[in-house]
Amino acid sequence: METTLYFVRHADSPYVEGQERARGLSERGRRDALTVSDLLENEGIDILISSPYERAIQTIAPLAARLNQDIRSIEDLRERRMGRFEPLNFQDAKQKLFGQPDFAYADGESSVEAQSRAGNELKRLLAEYSGKKIVIATHGDIMTLMMNLFDSNYGYEFWASTTMPDIYKFVWNGQQLREAARLWTSRG
Repeated sequence: METTLYFVRHADSPYVEGQERARGLSERGRRDALTVSDLLENEGIDILISSPYERAIQTIAPLAARLNQDIRSIEDLRERRMGRFEPLNFQDAKQKLFGQPDFAYADGESSVEAQSRAGNELKRLLAEYSGKKIVIATHGDIMTLMMNLFDSNYGYEFWASTTMPDIYKFVWNGQQLREAARLWTSRG
């Protein structure tokens, strides 16, 4: 049975120290969320799922309103906990995490840990909603790790190429990935 999943990386959100879960979208992010809604409104979406982080929820909220559907928040789809990575800069810290899957910074999650957490949830959702069209609003890092479960080409370089937001369409037959394509990028 064919299941279609639309990964939606959250729209632009201004970074606020200590507000990882609560920070919302920027003005540009709110405009892009409307574009996400425009693009997915006629796809026949059955289920809307999101990371519990506000920026992910807000990215698909206009779509939920148009479709008159609720958004189901799932804790295990949250972003990877980076931990304390100083003195490295953010990009170098991410590259190390992707390059050394078992490595974790202090108070952070390794790629293996984060992928297992989110990947198990993804597999459960594919089984629970087999034959449905599902939108998952999530984050660039955890989205990449979930994609990597099915195709090892999704790694640091892919993560670095993503935009806020991005939309990817994945089609499965059961748990077998059959098709993957980028539907839209905010780079235009």
